[in-house]
Amino acid sequence: MHRGLKRGGKRYQEKEIYICKQMLSSEPMMRENQTLCTTFIFVAFSSLGELQPVLFVVFLAIYTFTVLGNLVIIFLIWVSPSLHTPMYFFLTNLSFLEMCYITSVVPQLLVHLLVEPKTMSVSRCAAQMYIFTILGLTECCLLAAMAYDRFVAICYPLRYTLLMGPRVCLQLAVASWTIGMVVEIAQTTWIFTLPFCGTGKIQHFFCDIMPVVKLACVNTSHYEIVMFFLSVLFIMSPCLLILCSYARILIAILRMPSASGRYKAFSTCSSHLLVVSLFYGTALFTYLQPKAAHTPDTDKATALMYTVVTPALNPVIYTLRNKEVKGAFWRIARRHPLNQAA
Repeated sequence: MHRGLKRGGKRYQEKEIYICKQMLSSEPMMRENQTLCTTFIFVAFSSLGELQPVLFVVFLAIYTFTVLGNLVIIFLIWVSPSLHTPMYFFLTNLSFLEMCYITSVVPQLLVHLLVEPKTMSVSRCAAQMYIFTILGLTECCLLAAMAYDRFVAICYPLRYTLLMGPRVCLQLAVASWTIGMVVEIAQTTWIFTLPFCGTGKIQHFFCDIMPVVKLACVNTSHYEIVMFFLSVLFIMSPCLLILCSYARILIAILRMPSASGRYKAFSTCSSHLLVVSLFYGTALFTYLQPKAAHTPDTDKATALMYTVVTPALNPVIYTLRNKEVKGAFWRIARRHPLNQAA
């Protein structure tokens, strides 16, 4: 019986060794058969067929209007000494950022509306994501800096020039760009260490974070949890600063004795509040909703809002709702030789 146990144990050991050898020999086979993506294919608008040229014209018009509108704002602030204030320094930064932001997405979208297949290499996709995410987080921080500027202007008007001097404004702008670069370079680099496999088809029109992560060959649950907390930390922190600033601003406005003073104070904040609402509304809906709520249609709709529509609305908001910018525009228009000749 003892010899039988030994023989049985020996057979069991031989079987275990055989299974281990099979596992070891099959693992390289799986890796060899696994095809890694070197190119992504965007299929967001492929099903629209003949409507794609129409969308090309629409998006080209919006893109041209956005770039020209922001260039006009930058030019007006640059040539008008009356606009050389902290508020318009931040607005110049925001206008430049919006031009870069929409340029990181729309030109590639326009090309894809006219050509088939709609492809992009992984390296170019990474470059687009680097630029897009850096600009997005920088805008979050810059909007918080603009809210702080309005808070100081309304709550501490006598100390405004001291608290918001040129050096402080420059430091806030540099801090916004630095936070955006450091955080998003780290996050995007982390994402593109993942292996991507399969067909490489992305149900989107640019290299946004979640559609790209879905193509990873490995379990990304830990990555998604970390990215969610990073989004909460670095998107919600500026948002909380904005909310705190405007809570203090609202209290200060309500304490003002005259109705005209309350109206004037609120009018200086209304444009910024509208931009913040548009930007954060789409950002929170996109990046802070659970994975199960993400669908290709909702992702495309919200992405169009924050990449195309919102940047196009900002020049309109800051010109039509801003008396100082409109005044600077008409002063420069009157100096034009054609107007002087008339």
